[in-house]
Amino acid sequence: MAIKGMNHAVLYVRDAARHQQFYEDVLGFRTIIDEPGSYVFMRCPASENHHDIAFFTVGPDAGPSQAGAAMVGLYHLAWEVGTLDELEEMKEKLIAAGAFVGASDHGNNKSLYSKDPDGIEFEVMWLTPARHWGDEEHEAIIRPLDIAADKARFAQLETESS
Repeated sequence: MAIKGMNHAVLYVRDAARHQQFYEDVLGFRTIIDEPGSYVFMRCPASENHHDIAFFTVGPDAGPSQAGAAMVGLYHLAWEVGTLDELEEMKEKLIAAGAFVGASDHGNNKSLYSKDPDGIEFEVMWLTPARHWGDEEHEAIIRPLDIAADKARFAQLETESS
C-alpha cells in the first residue's frame, strides 16, 4: 500500500458562501456542490479531483483560529501553479483582493502567502523542476522572492538543457 498524495482539504469557516466567492474570484476555483448555508465543495481550475477543498459553515460567532499561537492545528494549505508567469499573475490577484501577506523563495519552491476571508493562511507556489533541486532538496530555505530573476534563471537553464 502506498499513499498517492493529498486529495482534498475540508475547512470549518464562518460562511462557506463567502469562501466560495473568494476562491472563485481570486483563485479561479469552480463550485462542484453547493448546499447554501451549510457547505461548498470546490475544484481547482486544472484539477482532476472531484473536489480539492470543501468549506463547512459554522456561523459568524466562531472565533479566530488559535492554531500555532495557543493550540495545535493547521498552519496552511499550498496550491500549486504550473509556471512562474502564473505565479506572478496570482500575486497581482492576491494583492488586488487584499489577501496577500508575503512571499518567500524556498529554493525548491517559490511561494506567495495569503489569508482567506477568515484569516486562514494559504500558499500559492511554483515547484522548481526536480532536476534543479540539488543540495537544496534537504534544506529549509527562506529567502526573498524575486519572480523576475527566477523567470530569467529558469529560462536560461531550460535553454542550456535543450
